[in-house]
Amino acid sequence: MDKINLNQKLSLFHEHWSPKIVGEMNDSYIKLAKLQGEFDWHHHDNEDELFFVVKGQLTIKFRDKDLVLSAGELVVIPKGVDHLPIAAEEVHVMLIEPKGTLNTGNVVTEKTKQVLERI
Repeated sequence: MDKINLNQKLSLFHEHWSPKIVGEMNDSYIKLAKLQGEFDWHHHDNEDELFFVVKGQLTIKFRDKDLVLSAGELVVIPKGVDHLPIAAEEVHVMLIEPKGTLNTGNVVTEKTKQVLERI
């Protein structure tokens, strides 16, 4: 039971769209990621997904609207909902997802990360 300093963990990596595991809670991973640019349209068939913005501003496009999250804000995206994260500038996020969640959900692209690093 050690504390996790988000800023310290975020300083350990620089790549974008490559979530890192920083903790576990029940059957979920707590992940940190740096995002910049546009991701891929996708959804998660079996998992809800929590995005918490630590630093910056993240736009998440849905089929019917856009949602803009700033530092200190979060959204829970229900399973099955198509979404497209976009970061005009670098954004730092914390994600809470079930352990089997693939970052690109129902699609496999060059951004898909099959194995995640633990930091």
